[in-house]
Parts: sequence; C-alpha cells; structure tokens
Amino acid sequence: MNLKEKIIHEALRLFSLKGFSNTSIHDIMKAAETSKGGFYNHFKSKEELFFEVLKEARRIWRQRNLAGLNETGESVEKVEKLLKNYSNHYLKDAVNFPGGCVFITLSAELNDQCPHLSREIDKGFEGLKNMIARFLKNGKESGALKKEIDTADATELIFNGMLGASIRYSASKSSLELDRTINSLIGYLENLKP
Repeated sequence: MNLKEKIIHEALRLFSLKGFSNTSIHDIMKAAETSKGGFYNHFKSKEELFFEVLKEARRIWRQRNLAGLNETGESVEKVEKLLKNYSNHYLKDAVNFPGGCVFITLSAELNDQCPHLSREIDKGFEGLKNMIARFLKNGKESGALKKEIDTADATELIFNGMLGASIRYSASKSSLELDRTINSLIGYLENLKP
C-alpha cells in the first residue's frame, strides 16, 4: 500500500468511527503515519480526500455485496444473496469499517452540514434501491414472486430494513441482532414466493 492508499484507508476507517467533521486532518496524518507534506502531496483538502474515500468505500461495497450475484440464477435469490453478503461480508467488516457502515455515518452527519457531500452518498443509496427494485420486478415477471405482490412496497421494506440493520449494528455491534434482522428480511422474501 503506497502512502496515498494508506491515507485513504485510514481516513475511511476514521470516517466510519467519527464521521467527517469530527475527523481532523491531523487525525488522518497520525493514523497514516505521515506529515503535512505527505498529506498535501496527495490531497489539496479534506473534501478532496472525502471523494477518494467515497470511491474506495463504494469499491469495497461492490466487491463485498455483489460477490456471487452473477452466479445466482433467479432474481429473488439475488436479493437473498445480497442480504447475506451485506450482513456477513460488509457490515461485519471491522477492518475497513470499525464504526459500521461509513455511508450511514456520513449521510446522517452531512445532510445538514454539507448537503453537496450528502447528495454524493445518496446516489449510492438510490443505486442500491434501484437494484433491489429491478431484481424484484424481474422476479415478479418470471413468476418467482406472487402476481399480487407490489414490488415497490417490497423494495421499500427491504431497502429500509437494510438501512435499519446498518444503524442498529453500528450502535450495538451485535451479530446476533444483525443476523436476526437479515434473516427476517430473507423470510419476508420467502413469503413473497408462490
């Protein structure tokens, strides 16, 4: 890992724990074991670093959450796989996200303070929601879901259940509680099948 990557990695960890505003450049430099020159050689500002951290967080999110989805045949099974990946390979990743889901942490903090940064995070939430909606719509069209299911309502429930699970896990760090929530969402999906 070169110095730029180390700064991004340590900033990601700190943003997950403390948020953007409560993480100083000094905190980041100390965690990355670098000087002001080392930091400013790679980033003009903390906001520029924010966008690099966001890009890295998204890369990790995709890697962890989308793993195996292409090998999963049916659309509803893809949602179930996504939920399992989200719990087991993303939320429980204490190495990269010791404070929990960095997107939740930053979204809650930045909505009022830095709305332009919060909007960048919201793009990811919208992408996730649209992906779930697409999977459920395809599942309904293929007959994997009951015909009377309102996929928009099901999408809202699953999406908001995932966000709720993130918030609760960030607060409690209880794997049992997280597993119970994710298993409830999977059980809900099972009940939508004919």
